[in-house]
Amino acid sequence: MSSLIQIRFQSTDIDAVATSEGRVAVIVTPDGKLDKAARRANRVTKGAVARLIESKRFEKAKTGQVISLAWPAGMAAEALDVLVLPRRTDATEARKAGVALAKAADGKPLLLMAGSQGKIEELAAGIALRAYSFDAHKTGDEDEAESSDKGDVVIHHSKPDLAEATFAPLMAVAEGVHMTRDLVNEPANVLTTTEFADRLDEMKALGLEVEVLEEDKLAELGMRTLLSVGQGSDSPSKVVVMQWKGGDKNDAPLALVGKGVVFDTGGISLKPSGGMEDMTMDMGGAGVVAGAMRALALRKAKANVVGLVGLVENMPSGNASRPGDVVRSMKGDTVEIINTDAEGRLVLCDVMWYAQERFQPVGMIDLATLTGAIIVGLGHENAGVFSNNDTFCNAFLKAADAEDEGAWRMPLGKAYDDLLKSRIADMKNVGGRPAGSITAAQFLQRFVKDETPWIHLDIAGVASVKSDTSYAPKGATGWGVRALSRFVQDNFE
Repeated sequence: MSSLIQIRFQSTDIDAVATSEGRVAVIVTPDGKLDKAARRANRVTKGAVARLIESKRFEKAKTGQVISLAWPAGMAAEALDVLVLPRRTDATEARKAGVALAKAADGKPLLLMAGSQGKIEELAAGIALRAYSFDAHKTGDEDEAESSDKGDVVIHHSKPDLAEATFAPLMAVAEGVHMTRDLVNEPANVLTTTEFADRLDEMKALGLEVEVLEEDKLAELGMRTLLSVGQGSDSPSKVVVMQWKGGDKNDAPLALVGKGVVFDTGGISLKPSGGMEDMTMDMGGAGVVAGAMRALALRKAKANVVGLVGLVENMPSGNASRPGDVVRSMKGDTVEIINTDAEGRLVLCDVMWYAQERFQPVGMIDLATLTGAIIVGLGHENAGVFSNNDTFCNAFLKAADAEDEGAWRMPLGKAYDDLLKSRIADMKNVGGRPAGSITAAQFLQRFVKDETPWIHLDIAGVASVKSDTSYAPKGATGWGVRALSRFVQDNFE
């Protein structure tokens, strides 16, 4: 796993403004008020902060913006970062301010003079979320290797012990986010189904119960739709079950189910070559489930949650599924495979049914990079949310909003469901081009028991992106880990 930035809280030492190396950050309110640290910075730089505040540049500055003064006179630091932020701020503003600081620091050690700034734990969380890079496969000159404390952050605050205590669970969630990003960024020749399962098995050390179900067990259970997706690949299909038992032993768990297609060629319905390299991220749903389970374990969530992921590879070969094949699901329904590139729903439906049969969950959320159609509808700003239960769905949307993770509810209905009718089987695996993300959700709903509150999250547009997001550099975002952790915290702890 990529190394996490170290963030430490200490009592305020005003003299550190002048003596600290790397970067030093002070906070100034939007109306130009300076706290003690900012006044000290202004004094040692012979009025540089005051001149900045009087400039047109500051007049145009927005809340959460960082203005950097390079090589400030009178300071040992290579830069003085002036963060524009009110003393009282909400969680989202504070997190985004932390992101701005992390971007300005760009991997250099940072001292933040935070004084008595409110929501300091959220500000620190923003730093932790943004301070990420995936460089596991880059080589460099060993002579240029830098110290092991590169990028570490020290925050001076009036109440360091309280700040550290409130930040600890947020750092646990950030570690889960980083795990998800690592998994989604990893190339498919490295993150095979076996390697993925091995990484999840390692989380036993965190207190999770982890089981890996191999192909013989999946066949015994009747997971034929899942197995049909992976039968064209040399990589064995697997299902991994992760249980966190932090709640009352008699409480039914919340079930999280993730699509884990480690690479998706489309199978016999082969995708165009342009952009196919991006299909390393088609295990994004499983990646989010893994990161969420890690976060819950690290912060010792007082709830019962089970995470299940179906790990397969969709490849064309002489043994691959063909368009026109009919496969029987674990539930017993038959599916006519019209398009082998609509494979994620075939993986999910068996795992969802298994989750309900085995665990009788209090509710179930599945996550998948399921359809390109959701990107057409919602772009890269929001995940598509589908649900059979308004109360369950609204609780998740509230959690996603609190964590500033875009989510938008989409419709379901009989007219969409009718598009899945098959002439020769119980259903087709696609309903045509119109409403593609909705018909995919309708397919999954056929495998949800009436008594199970259920949410389907289509994260195709938000799992991995081509440009920086509010909290992440370009590439894998880790979307969903924070929202799921908050959802569990607010509703099951």
